[in-house]
Amino acid sequence: MWPLAIVVGFPIGGLVANAIVGQVDSVGSALAGGLIAGAIAGAAQWLALRRLVSWAWVAATSVGMAAGLTAGASLVDYGISRGDLGLMGAVTGVCTGGLQALVLAPRTSPGKALLWAAGGPPAWALAWLVTSYVITGSVEERFTNFGASGTLLFALLTSLLLAPLLRRSFPVTTTIGAG
Repeated sequence: MWPLAIVVGFPIGGLVANAIVGQVDSVGSALAGGLIAGAIAGAAQWLALRRLVSWAWVAATSVGMAAGLTAGASLVDYGISRGDLGLMGAVTGVCTGGLQALVLAPRTSPGKALLWAAGGPPAWALAWLVTSYVITGSVEERFTNFGASGTLLFALLTSLLLAPLLRRSFPVTTTIGAG
């Protein structure tokens, strides 16, 4: 379910955010675009994880993406070079992954939640890097989030990270004989 949530949530969130806000070329557009895209992507992710995490996942994703996109885009002065997009993605991953880790923490160990937070920056940066090679002509549109190619990579990377984080440890018990 997680990969499907990513593949559906990110493109729809990005399309809606870009239709409402337009290009990410200012603090206001980054903040509003991140909130919108993050809320939609977070809702899709929460639907996949709803038995494991609270609804706060949606808010964490929305606020994290808004803060990360705003800080990251400002940091690179709204640039669109591959380096700019990678750095912007990493900053977004720090904020989004960090807030999501706070939601994960009650359901897993602190170390596993920290691992999720640490995995966010490289996953976001690599997704933007891949996107920059695939949609080179469209990068000037300054989207709120990476494109389909980056989304597929992000779905794969985060699936690999998420599975062991949510795996529960149960004590091994053996029963010898019956009564």
